Amino acid sequence: MKSEHKEMMKRRRRNIRLTIAYDGTNYHGFQRQNRCVAVQNILEEVLPAIFGDSIELAAAGRTDAGVHAKGQVVNFFSDGIIPVENIPRAANRLLPNDIVVTEAQEVGRDFSALHSAKSKTYIYKLHHSKIPDPFLRRYSWHYEYALQLAPMREALGYIVGEHDFSAFRAAGGAPGMSPVRTLYEADCHQEKDMYIFHFWGNGFLYHMVRNIVGTVVKVGNGKLSPLQFREILWGRDRNKAGKTAPAKGLVLWQVNY
Repeated sequence: MKSEHKEMMKRRRRNIRLTIAYDGTNYHGFQRQNRCVAVQNILEEVLPAIFGDSIELAAAGRTDAGVHAKGQVVNFFSDGIIPVENIPRAANRLLPNDIVVTEAQEVGRDFSALHSAKSKTYIYKLHHSKIPDPFLRRYSWHYEYALQLAPMREALGYIVGEHDFSAFRAAGGAPGMSPVRTLYEADCHQEKDMYIFHFWGNGFLYHMVRNIVGTVVKVGNGKLSPLQFREILWGRDRNKAGKTAPAKGLVLWQVNY
């Protein structure tokens, strides 16, 4: 929400919370853009037709271009009178089929999708196969080289807890933001030829999950040991870590309040 409009918006009668799922393939991230289409642009074009007033969203997170969401959360203030139980159906009739409102609630005036969030969960999927699968290409990183699960899980164990994650922080994030975050869970399991990484933490830096995955994969293919991964974390030098994993494998899975 634009800061200059915040007080005006908060004078409206209702604070509406929506849970949004979207395929991020065709969008330049979630956050509103001027020269390209983001998920927020689409939502702010459609929702006024339902509520009868202008809409400015606050969101739990700014997913990057190509990143997906199952549990993105937004909120906005409105004087619209549509019953809350009718909002998902009304919105989904107008939205493109790659953006879906899965839940709507009327919440207290102090609720903020961004500032009230306690933790977030991200899922990253890696398809390990010599042959690409065209049905998985939009939602996973195709990786054809040798990969071992056990050393990756060992490496991920080193990032659980509170750490300075500067080694996995990309340039371009919010200036002045502390690089210290707490991860409650960081793990990976295998389902046939799919490796599924799971991260649950109190917050994430710009490209943090994708940079961790890109580095952990180097452990899985033997280019780094788990202890070398730990040294990268402790060293806080982004140049020592691996490449950024592709956006298409990442999903904002859940936001907890």
